[in-house]
Amino acid sequence: MSSAAPEPNAVTVVGIGADGWEGVADTARGALRDADVLIGGRRQLDLLPPECAGERVTWPSPLRPAVPRLLAAHAGRRIAVLASGDPMFYGIGRALTEELGAAAVRVLPHPSSVSHACARLGWPLEDVEVVTLVGRPAARIAAHLHHGRRLLVLSANADTPAAVAALLRDRGFGPSRLRVLEQLGGPGEHTSAEATADDWARPPGAALNIVAVDCRRAPDALRLGAVPGLPDDAYEHDGQLTKRHVRAVTLSALAPAPGELLWDVGGGSGSIAVEWLRTHPSCRAISVERHPERAERITRNADRLGVPALRVVTGAAPVALAELPPPDAVFIGGGLTAPGLLDACWAALPVGGRLVANTVTLESEALLADAHRRLGGDLVRLAVAHAVPVGGFTAFRQALPVTQWAVQKTARTAETTVEDR
Repeated sequence: MSSAAPEPNAVTVVGIGADGWEGVADTARGALRDADVLIGGRRQLDLLPPECAGERVTWPSPLRPAVPRLLAAHAGRRIAVLASGDPMFYGIGRALTEELGAAAVRVLPHPSSVSHACARLGWPLEDVEVVTLVGRPAARIAAHLHHGRRLLVLSANADTPAAVAALLRDRGFGPSRLRVLEQLGGPGEHTSAEATADDWARPPGAALNIVAVDCRRAPDALRLGAVPGLPDDAYEHDGQLTKRHVRAVTLSALAPAPGELLWDVGGGSGSIAVEWLRTHPSCRAISVERHPERAERITRNADRLGVPALRVVTGAAPVALAELPPPDAVFIGGGLTAPGLLDACWAALPVGGRLVANTVTLESEALLADAHRRLGGDLVRLAVAHAVPVGGFTAFRQALPVTQWAVQKTARTAETTVEDR
């Protein structure tokens, strides 16, 4: 039984591959023939035969802001949108369903380039991590680099493979093995010979390509794990750094979850925000730092460690917090004694949100003790000692103990202030 025809104002999204019209299924061909308006990239529209007689509209750049305007301009007409491969896999299908609702969008997918790549390489799809660099900085690859992991990088253009190889070398993954797969599924399909990032010298090829990366870490490269508590040496800093062991405990208390937003107040080197973002690709973070040179350093650390989406706000809290979107969690790593800071952070949190504050000074510790008395939560002191040489022997040297207050906002405490009025 054939599916019902779409309503006149519905949008049909058709996936199309490099094989063009020949690879389009009969149902999708019918939708393209019947459309009053055909919207897509110039390359995609050129793949359609004359029998697809609808008005052809090329997506403008930037694409995403143009979606509502184009849909409104052609309201009441049969609209077919062309997408590369599977429209719901890093494709225009997401933007259309967000704009119109899933019920108003009919999606007819084609095998994605990732499916084609895994078939050519013999890589099980479920074991591969996909990273897109289309409209995104290459630095984001760094968060996915782990020895033995297989990556498929969706390229922005013909220069992306060389940029990927350069980043791998810079991050200590020069021995990684690379292949470039071009024009997958089409008559011009080509897979390059394998080469390491260290030896990469291939000239740019087709703009439509995927980079396959079999990750291999250099023996002397700094090891960066997949859980919070990266080595302190991973960060550029001026001493304002939440140290490794305390950082791991702090992230545990903050409890990041996919899609959540963190305010990192008094960012220092940005280590808490960076590791929050590394827990899941959909996590978001804003680091607030009043010193411009430290704010710049936070940005460099975020790029270096693969989370260039970290937003850095240069300004003093609590004033700098006023225009920020509401957080799911707040970390305060500095400036606790600033009047109104604790109350501003607490007021911004929704019920269920978490606040974690660290300090090493007696003055700030007194504030946290009072806040704990008012709102509950956990008040702990974290003491870490490192073995150091003492003459010909070894002894433990105690770092400054860190007092940490961690609390979750409840309906009962939502209207309570943290600081004395």
